[in-house]
Formats: sequence, structure tokens, C-alpha cells
Amino acid sequence: MTVRRLKTYTGQQGYVYQYYFVGKRPAQAPDATEYVFDVTSDRKTTYAVSVVLPRSVVAVWAEAHGRPLADSEQYAAVKMRLFHGFDEVEDMPANGRQLRVDLPFLEESLAMLGVD
Repeated sequence: MTVRRLKTYTGQQGYVYQYYFVGKRPAQAPDATEYVFDVTSDRKTTYAVSVVLPRSVVAVWAEAHGRPLADSEQYAAVKMRLFHGFDEVEDMPANGRQLRVDLPFLEESLAMLGVD
């Protein structure tokens, strides 16, 4: 039996989200990894939110910084994208079910975390 750690995040829209990481898998989009989180904002309805991290974005970052991006650093960027979705998307169940990490977001989020 897997015990999942339920975490909480208060978004700028005023919703309090509870979420946990389900896992990662190859995305349906070619050359990408999909990170899946189960999310609820009302403790009644749980829905999946996918954050897609293209391998090409990771490769460009690695080339620019002269080193590969560690799995934990990739997860950190994905989680930052999830939080950004919680902050910016008004209706997560309808409009935020699939989020994407692009290069500018990857650069910005890792810089905020002190990753270079």
C-alpha cells in the first residue's frame, strides 16, 4: 500500500489546493515527460493535473549551463509550474488540467530556486 503525502498550497485566486504527486511517465506529446498530480480544492472532487516537461527544453537548459539537469531539479521546476497554475488559472478543473514548462519558465523558476 502506497501512502501519499497530501500537501497544501494557497493560490493567489484564493483557493486552497491539496495535492499529491502520483508519478511521471512518457507524455503523449513526443519527446516529453508528464508529471501527474492529483488535486482538490474542495476536498470532494479530485482531478488529475499533468505538467509536461519537454526533453528539448531540458536539453537546451543543459547546453546553456554546461551540465545536465538533475531529476530533483526537473521535479522542482515542474512543481513550480503547478504552483504557477494554481496562482494564475481561475478554474483549474476546466482550464488547468494540462500545464507545460517552456524554456523561459524553466530558466526563471530554477533561478528563483538558486539552481545554475
